[in-house]
Amino acid sequence: MALPRSHRILSFSSLFCNTRPSLSIYCRNSVLTFTRSYTTTNDAREEKAELEPTEKRSGIKRLFSSSSSVSNEQETSKPTSIISRVLRGDDSVEDTYSRLLARGKYVHELQKHRVKPEYIEDYIKLVSIHYPRIANNPENAVHLCGSWQADLGELDTFVHIWEYQGYTRYEQTQQKLGNDPEYIKFVKDLRPMLHSRNNQICLEFAFWVTSPPAEHGGIYELRSYQLRPGHLLEWESYWRKGLECRRQFCQPVGAWFSQLGKLNQVHHMWQYADLETRKSTREAAWNIDGWAETVYKTVRLVESMDAWILKPLPFSPLR
Repeated sequence: MALPRSHRILSFSSLFCNTRPSLSIYCRNSVLTFTRSYTTTNDAREEKAELEPTEKRSGIKRLFSSSSSVSNEQETSKPTSIISRVLRGDDSVEDTYSRLLARGKYVHELQKHRVKPEYIEDYIKLVSIHYPRIANNPENAVHLCGSWQADLGELDTFVHIWEYQGYTRYEQTQQKLGNDPEYIKFVKDLRPMLHSRNNQICLEFAFWVTSPPAEHGGIYELRSYQLRPGHLLEWESYWRKGLECRRQFCQPVGAWFSQLGKLNQVHHMWQYADLETRKSTREAAWNIDGWAETVYKTVRLVESMDAWILKPLPFSPLR
């Protein structure tokens, strides 16, 4: 007589000593399913325990399929190969991301300074002297993209984005500044004004080149996304299409993904005349085919997000 399912599950422990377990992996309706078969030495009865993750992943069937066909081979792409390597724990994946997604020519440093409220004016005066001096020195292989003060978001916070011609030039510039008496004094004067400071080394997406210096006026929005680890390629694929929807209404300033500092982060920046223009621009994008799909597919890849409204400082190349 067949046992109820609950009794069959409990019977695993009694069968374990007389069984030969085997593990197979197959996919059903794009859901990864693990099946463990137990065959007793006395008969051919099988007990199966199935575990189906609640989250479905597209493309998982192709990754774990034991059979191959011409059509499957044609479907296999670079991103799929990288996903396979992520699952295997390959340490070279980060470098591959950079080669596949990044423009490759530049690295960007995103600095954030959280300033003590009583020092806001002194801070602006200090960086207004020293940051243009650093950027305009031809011996420094660095370009200042822009400097902004947070108007909505983390108040009393300033954002600076620097552009270097590769990691070598970044290291050369930092070494030179570390031996520059004026820069050493600048840092000494700066520290008492700050609650905290942090930076990230980022690469710009190949499909979204950072804007050159320009005077647009208005406001800037910096949007930051903390992605779930291993989903950068998916995010890039969807956003590459979604950008074309947004580009019809406003010109993007830039987009970067982190390489050092806080990882699995993506930042992108937009410029608007004012908050009302931002509102109407974002609403208009929903009327374009493809934008709703981009939002639907990318939001599932994100753990958290922030949107800051920034106002450029008077010396900022982008303002």
